[in-house]
Amino acid sequence: MKIAATKIADLWRRLCKSRLGNVTIIFAFALPVVLIAAGGAVDYAQALTVRGQLRDATDAAAVGCIATNSAAYNAAAASTQNGSISQGVTAATNMFNADMAHMQNQGTYTNVVVTPVVTKTNQNITATITATAVYHTFLLSFIGINTISLTATSSAANATPGYMDFYLLLDVSGSMGLPSTDSEQTRLAAVNPDNLSQYPLGCTLACHFDPITTTTTRNGVTTSTTSYTWGYALSRNGGNLACAMGTQAQGVVCPTPVANCPTAGTSACIQLRLDAVGYAVNQLLVTANTTATLTNQYRVGLYPFIRYMNANYAPLTSNTNASSTTAGTINYAAANLATQLDTGTNAALGSGGTHFENALPSMSAAIPDLTGGGHTGAVGTGASSTNTLPWVFFVTDGSQDSQYYTSSTNSWAGSNSATYLSPATLCSNIKSRGIRIAVLYIPYQPIQNPNASFANNEDGYANSNIANIPAPLQACATPGFYFTANTPADISTALTTMFKQAITADRLTL
Repeated sequence: MKIAATKIADLWRRLCKSRLGNVTIIFAFALPVVLIAAGGAVDYAQALTVRGQLRDATDAAAVGCIATNSAAYNAAAASTQNGSISQGVTAATNMFNADMAHMQNQGTYTNVVVTPVVTKTNQNITATITATAVYHTFLLSFIGINTISLTATSSAANATPGYMDFYLLLDVSGSMGLPSTDSEQTRLAAVNPDNLSQYPLGCTLACHFDPITTTTTRNGVTTSTTSYTWGYALSRNGGNLACAMGTQAQGVVCPTPVANCPTAGTSACIQLRLDAVGYAVNQLLVTANTTATLTNQYRVGLYPFIRYMNANYAPLTSNTNASSTTAGTINYAAANLATQLDTGTNAALGSGGTHFENALPSMSAAIPDLTGGGHTGAVGTGASSTNTLPWVFFVTDGSQDSQYYTSSTNSWAGSNSATYLSPATLCSNIKSRGIRIAVLYIPYQPIQNPNASFANNEDGYANSNIANIPAPLQACATPGFYFTANTPADISTALTTMFKQAITADRLTL
């Protein structure tokens, strides 16, 4: 017995002195900690999986409960009141529960609670879905941690169709009477007798509507007139000078001059920039009519300007589906926009130059306050037909010119050196009212055959100013709403894109 005890004591002393023994003892003490840590990692990973399932369900419920044409969406569209949308709450709850019913790991969690909050503010709908659950641990329970609380939250936003007014501020100054493409410029220059002594290759700018007294022979046709020049008349009949003069040559049947020219390169007409813009505006009107889902949802008005803005040319209307050949309709006004080019005799537009300093303040003054009692305060939000959200679609080649013409005295004043707008003084005040501005810049095409000696080098100033134009126009626009378009087809596409982007409803914010 004594010998056995001695041996045991000796073995213990040897074990304590052995490094291997030390490791064994340390491992023995550490093993429970290692097992708990490993078990905790497993439990925690499983809890994260369950939380991810909760998040998937809240995501789907947030998006689905306010999706376009859902019960909540339709209820919000039909209501003029702000506040909770009960249909959205019900739909979100049902969607969440349906998703959770198909989730895995159902035995590992309990006490699932979903709290949907679905509200309408003006035309905007928001959904915030919060879900909580309790995950039941396995290995962590051995150290007293029996549950882990889980929370997932998802948010989404959508917007019901808004009521919007589109004010198209349209530059109809002389430079917008340039032919729409280089090839169209060449066509006009080849037949235009205006200022032929100074423009032997043919005039394309500053020669459309300036009164002249001249006798010129070109292409066998002699012109002698004191009137407005031939550029516009030539553009209406495909460039036939004799027909434009009304002196029909023998054996030539003159066509009836067209009122508008929607297509470049046709024999019937030479397309001007404003022809291209007018055609594009009509395409926008078609889009507005086919897109509207509510009565009087979208109203459109045309506001041409030169020295002044004409607020009465084609005021706001929701009737955008009339024939472009029916006088008195906005569609007709759009198709014939080129008729508003500077003639020097239109008192509503004035004459000479391009006057952004008058047009933009006049545009703001034409847009009423939300209260309807003034034209300087905050505007509507689009929540109803009496609370409309205004947009200004500003269409221009961006070349500002402060000169002006007085027909009664046949005199000019101001500088004809082209410059550009000041967004800080002309656009900021409009946007501060809540009015949004979309800009369509139709790049100023370099004038062919410039003459430095004519009109204080007007052509040269216009050409050298082109590089300065885009930046201030972009600064004028509401972020994301600056567009450029070079060709007639691009102008049409850009205007329609501007409109569609303005009315885009879905804005999900998961």
